[in-house]
Amino acid sequence: MAQSKARNTDPRYSKLTIGVCPDQWGVWFPRDEKQIDWDVALDEMAAAGFSVMETGPFGYFPTDPTRLAAEMDARGFTVVAGTGWGILHKAEAWAETERFFREIGETHAAVGAEYVVHLPPMFRDEKTGAYTDDRVLSSDAWNLYIKNADRLGRIMKEDYGLKMVLHPHGDSHIETPADIDRIFQATDPEYVGFCLDTGHIVYGDGDPIELCRKYPERISYVHIKAMDPALVKQAHDEDWPFVKAVHAGCSVTPPAGLPDMGELIEALADLDKELYVVCEQDMYGCDKSFPLPNAMTTREYLASLGLGLL
Repeated sequence: MAQSKARNTDPRYSKLTIGVCPDQWGVWFPRDEKQIDWDVALDEMAAAGFSVMETGPFGYFPTDPTRLAAEMDARGFTVVAGTGWGILHKAEAWAETERFFREIGETHAAVGAEYVVHLPPMFRDEKTGAYTDDRVLSSDAWNLYIKNADRLGRIMKEDYGLKMVLHPHGDSHIETPADIDRIFQATDPEYVGFCLDTGHIVYGDGDPIELCRKYPERISYVHIKAMDPALVKQAHDEDWPFVKAVHAGCSVTPPAGLPDMGELIEALADLDKELYVVCEQDMYGCDKSFPLPNAMTTREYLASLGLGLL
């Protein structure tokens, strides 16, 4: 029954498949005392009516593919994607990035996943907000970023059968509309797709609906979430680190915030292609009792707009 909720039967929306990932449960790290235990979260995700999974931080769920498949199967989940952070703009970091993504690729190929989401390293620490890297990349660093994105995407495709998608993110080098334009213009579409993270695009002062219309052929995967525009403005005006914006409540439960979810789902339907649309809400450090009822509300609201079924 849960599987049938992932897609709307109306032909207008039937190519859009709703999914979930640990971020919707406040999870940013493989292990952290502020986060809900993985098995409890997995039970709650199933209870909320989800059946399609992006596994989130590698190591949060079991990484052994046999164990991972067993835990997901027991709760009726299909794994469609894994995620990983990886530095692409520093030559000395390549060996570790490749090693880590090969580990992710091996596990996720074994459980039948289709995608791997590359999360860009942030230039401020995820917990403290302290600067850990240059805010703006040099031309040489940016060129290496592009070269290694293509290189990593090729490895994922040719060795593991996975499509790599680059993910925009607050406090990263892929944040603004100009950053995203550079990515689309420079990367090889055969090896590099794009994860339309609607919340981070809003956080970067962009418009995800416009991106759907401008680059329909490059959008191959979606994270659906909303941001409070007033808090986004305050965060930028006062130069907050992204973690401070999250703790202030910047990432909100639809229908609050932007983008307008009705307009967004119509824009996704207009793309007329198979898309996984994965629910997220950045709320690291939230009360552990909050994610389940919040996610149920979110899923049911999105279903009322055509994304999945009630």
